[in-house]
Amino acid sequence: MREKKRFKTRSEAGTLAMGERVAEMLLPAPKLYILRGDLGAGKTTLVKGIAAALGAADAEEVTSPTFTLVHEYRGPKVRLFHLDLYRLETEQALLTLGLEEIAEEPDGLVLVEWGEKFPSVVERADGEIVIEHAGGDERMFYVRVKVQP
Repeated sequence: MREKKRFKTRSEAGTLAMGERVAEMLLPAPKLYILRGDLGAGKTTLVKGIAAALGAADAEEVTSPTFTLVHEYRGPKVRLFHLDLYRLETEQALLTLGLEEIAEEPDGLVLVEWGEKFPSVVERADGEIVIEHAGGDERMFYVRVKVQP
């Protein structure tokens, strides 16, 4: 069973602000979510809003982990891990990141950009957030969260 929500934003500021509403849906930790969307869709901007809402980092502190692959932000109740798997090609390369260990952190919330490239990540995911361009600066967000029985 999945909980599904749909949101629309009209600007980068709107995406940042929406992070608070989305953060409430993603907790309690530990959880792992895939962020899907084209390049420039707003995946990292959404993570900025979520991190700020959780008190894990100011929005300005959150950057894309495209080259470092993993960023960690610590809040009072959650450790937010932001991963970008765009540059990885194989499951073996994925294993070197330690995703299994990260996903088991008792207070961990793991947000994975480009996770849909890897069947093991899709299988493990507790949900996904799909971001689509809706013209100009508008974005549509589809949040799907597995509901635990």
